[in-house]
Amino acid sequence: MEELAKKETTAEEVARSVIDNPALLSQIFDGVSSENPRIKFKCAKALRTISEEHPELLYPTIDFFIDLLDNDNNILKWTAIDIVGNLTSVDSANKFDRIFKKYYGFLSDDSMITVAHIVDNSGKIAKAKPHLASAITGELLQIEQIPIKPRLTQECKNILLGKVIVAFGAYFDQITDKNSVISFVRRQLHNTRNSTKVKAERFLRKIE
Repeated sequence: MEELAKKETTAEEVARSVIDNPALLSQIFDGVSSENPRIKFKCAKALRTISEEHPELLYPTIDFFIDLLDNDNNILKWTAIDIVGNLTSVDSANKFDRIFKKYYGFLSDDSMITVAHIVDNSGKIAKAKPHLASAITGELLQIEQIPIKPRLTQECKNILLGKVIVAFGAYFDQITDKNSVISFVRRQLHNTRNSTKVKAERFLRKIE
């Protein structure tokens, strides 16, 4: 904990230490509950890095991250969303399948950042779990219909629509209802956000 509290100790260094010595994992989990923000968020970031590079190290503790999805701290919740998404690549017990509705329920959150984390993880999840690809596609297509909210403006929605296009591109070969996806992307050719329009153009050029 003393090392973690030091400003010069980075989350990347923490992750490397744990990867080299998995016995340190218990201390990192303890750190997530620390009242010291530097320790808390450094440990959370390190765990996310580990989940990206060595998901097998964290999979036995996937329930910890599933529970963390309900955390009141947004940073910890967003970290949990990312880690659970990364762990689908080694989800031999199909635990993600059982929380699918809960996970994608965050698409109705009033925070653009929360919704964005779900969308950004969707491509890798669909590739890791092809049997869920159709359900994921259905969820992502609904983003076009989400209502505008105080923390989710039309511009925020335009950003999310661009992210959806990128997600579809990551697993397009596994999509069965390609016509609905292509129609969705074509509608974004008229999006008022230029970067989203460009993503739509690139997507359509690629599949054609």
